[in-house]
Amino acid sequence: MLLTSEQLQERLLALHRASLELVKDVSLGTLLERIASVACEQADARYAALGVLGDDGKIEQFITVGLSDDKSKRIPHTPEGRGLLGAVMKSDAPIRVPDILSDERSVGFPQNHPHMHSFLGVPIRAGERQLGQIYLTDKIGQPEFTADDERIIQMLAGYAAAAIQNARLYNDLRERDLALTRRSEDLTLLNDVASALASTLGMDEILNETLALVMEYLKVEAGEIFLLEGKGKAQMLRLVLHRGQAAEAFWTRNRFKVGEGFVGLVAQSGEPLVSTNLGKDMRYLRKAVVKAGFNQMVSLPLTSGEKLIGVLSAARRGQEPFEDRSIQLLTAVGNWAGLAIENARLHDNARRLAVLEERERIGMDLHDGIIQSIFGIGLSLENVYHLVNENPAQAKERIQQAINGLNQTIRDLRTYILDLRPRQLGDENLMAGLKRLVTEYRVNTLAEAMLTGKDEDVADLPQNQALALFHICQEALANTAKHARAKRVSVSVWTASDRVLMEIQDNGRGFDLEKMSMTLGHGLANIHTRIRAVGGDVDIISAPGEGTTILAWVPRGESR
Repeated sequence: MLLTSEQLQERLLALHRASLELVKDVSLGTLLERIASVACEQADARYAALGVLGDDGKIEQFITVGLSDDKSKRIPHTPEGRGLLGAVMKSDAPIRVPDILSDERSVGFPQNHPHMHSFLGVPIRAGERQLGQIYLTDKIGQPEFTADDERIIQMLAGYAAAAIQNARLYNDLRERDLALTRRSEDLTLLNDVASALASTLGMDEILNETLALVMEYLKVEAGEIFLLEGKGKAQMLRLVLHRGQAAEAFWTRNRFKVGEGFVGLVAQSGEPLVSTNLGKDMRYLRKAVVKAGFNQMVSLPLTSGEKLIGVLSAARRGQEPFEDRSIQLLTAVGNWAGLAIENARLHDNARRLAVLEERERIGMDLHDGIIQSIFGIGLSLENVYHLVNENPAQAKERIQQAINGLNQTIRDLRTYILDLRPRQLGDENLMAGLKRLVTEYRVNTLAEAMLTGKDEDVADLPQNQALALFHICQEALANTAKHARAKRVSVSVWTASDRVLMEIQDNGRGFDLEKMSMTLGHGLANIHTRIRAVGGDVDIISAPGEGTTILAWVPRGESR
């Protein structure tokens, strides 16, 4: 039965309104179901289906309308693209038949599938490519679908093609956005780890920051770090840090041999280890952790080059599995953390070595100087003991010499302590700080010492430059007090257009510059290091018996 012009116009308007709704829908699943429903409404069909093809040309999704969920579940399989459905898949034009079973292309219905009669199949095409098909069966109130039905559904297929492409593009964009978001999260983690590890050489800070960032990234409830200790067969992995929940459960076993348990296996293989069911994983040896409700765990090696440093583990109570990309990313984090831990250990060893060397130097200085002086005074007093009765006058003279010697030793000791005690400028300006150093030197050595210079000349000198000159003066005066035996020292400060200069001059014993060691940690090396750190320079002039002159300068502006 042909439609009147009014009926056709009404159906076209309804189709247009429906198509506008389709274009708005960007969720592919709901969109397909909506297309099938609109097709049912527009063609007065009892049943409708929509098949979407994948990249391989086979049916990827199949949506039905009109069949109850119970009936759908009883059908053994979804359509495979045979019979009339397959014919529509291969056709560029619609296929319309009055009775499905009577058509030679029909292959019948699967078991438990309702029997259907009239059929209309319309391909959904975008250019030369077929995206899917609309299938309609059992025209309501009429024996078969009409030509008008065919034209309406063809128009709907055109709208459907645009809507499906739009939904697929949207899904692609969402997946790309999700991938970019994940990549951004990954880069954020790497940046945070790099910043945290680069900002400190403290072992505790490195361990805490690394574990905290990994736990936050994985969204887990607990984490731990084991470090490898000992050598050879005595090597053990010891738990040094736990964060998160159920600490008492994890600490029930805080040591593992290499090859023993999760931690030992990771240490042995150098590869990450993931368990999605701790309760059934015989490799995991801490039952208390399973009883505390943890279901999954990932363990990662901490390495520095090819050297194993330790193992980091993260445990989760939930069932959501760890993603492969997360494990790969954390493997890189483990390498960074291992390197940072190794650097922290080397730094600690260097500090301990420096302390030992400094103790040795202090001991040698005390032995060669102050202790030897006291020993000499003791020998002199032993001789006085025999002179008290025989020659009282000479005994008194010797006692006075001993007193003078002890006073000198006390001054030497005070000078030595002065050299060891760190000083800062504090709230003083440079000239006030230098005046304090010169006064202390004069009091402790009883030598003549003077300072020349004007406060206003250095009032605008940046703090770093002022502190460098202060420490150089401190180092020079300490060296003079210990080694030079000078009777007079002068410190002079003056300015030029672009720099501030300081000269320290003594009339002491002097030394041979070519024979003087410039090893880092000694006075002269310290002076050179400090002055060059602020963009200045220093010139040292000395010769045996001719005293020493140190001329240092720093730029008046901020150093670069």
